[in-house]
Amino acid sequence: MSNIFIGIMSGTSIDGVDAVAVDFSDNQIRCLGHYFQSFPKTLAKELNALCLPGDNEIVRAGQAAVQLSQVYAEAVAHLLKDLSLSSEQIQAIGCHGQTIRHHPELSPAFSYQLMNGSHLACLSQIPVICDFRAKDIAAHGEGAPLVPAFHHAVFAKEDVKRAVINIGGIANLTLLPGSDSDIIGYDTGPGNTLMDAWIKTGLGDNYDRDGQWAREGTCNQALLQSLLQDAYFAKLPPKSTGREYFTLSWLEKHRKEAAVSAVTPKDIQATLLFLTVSSIRDAVNQHDVEEIYLCGGGTYNSYLCGMLQEHLPHQRIHSTKTLGIPPEHVEAMAFAWLAKAYIDDIPGNIPSVTGAEQSVILGCMYK
Repeated sequence: MSNIFIGIMSGTSIDGVDAVAVDFSDNQIRCLGHYFQSFPKTLAKELNALCLPGDNEIVRAGQAAVQLSQVYAEAVAHLLKDLSLSSEQIQAIGCHGQTIRHHPELSPAFSYQLMNGSHLACLSQIPVICDFRAKDIAAHGEGAPLVPAFHHAVFAKEDVKRAVINIGGIANLTLLPGSDSDIIGYDTGPGNTLMDAWIKTGLGDNYDRDGQWAREGTCNQALLQSLLQDAYFAKLPPKSTGREYFTLSWLEKHRKEAAVSAVTPKDIQATLLFLTVSSIRDAVNQHDVEEIYLCGGGTYNSYLCGMLQEHLPHQRIHSTKTLGIPPEHVEAMAFAWLAKAYIDDIPGNIPSVTGAEQSVILGCMYK
């Protein structure tokens, strides 16, 4: 039987789909190829809208799930074509889905990843494994982050204390102790989500390329301190969050509290970049870390990465590419890995990360 799995990830930035093919033969983890497919503008707009309360949500979510699964299937088809592989050569697809609500703090808690597993399985003619977060939440965990298990499998090194920081829409931190100590992982706060939303309203751009707009501004310290005083940053792990928490409404609330309504748009962009940097720095400084590796889209924001290095002068910051996996491949590969864990009947969560009461097998299968 083939040992090739496809991993699909569409993250909180809602810009498109990363699909990877991963070969797990001979106890190795080897990425065979990667394909990125941008979301159609209308679908991206709808997915963004569904992250917040609105009219007729059930119908809109149902239709968006099918449309999203069609985009996933297109990405899979392109990937297979590029690699000269057939659907019969793929054991399963591990698909995260698009998070539109993540509420581990509610009672009962839930996390909702939009997709249609049956539709993707029919279109791709490949078994689909999805709904990875629900079982961890059923075990009284946060349901996130889930990628630290993969980080440990591919990036841990004995006797070296490493941190892996994913800067997507939300930023999260994985601490790999290099010993028998527990792995720690949690969401540090916003990554790109607020910067992307702010530049969209101000300049109409989807993101701030290389942090150029932020470079032109000046961080407003009063606003930054107000933002950093939010209760989420003081909360102890396990903890996770989503873009439905760190919204422009959240930003506006803190602007009013800090009485900085006259600050310029580019200064706000600079302040939001320093919010990401400061919240990551504060999280890292709570732990003993020797090496730091970045992944996710934020890795390509040179200004952000430069400021992060300046704020963490005692650790050299690298891209995960130096460990053999390009930053944009990591999360999609993680869901290929989680799909294999499901097939092999191996737990995919880490209770010390999510707060779950026990290790559990994650996901469900559609054939």
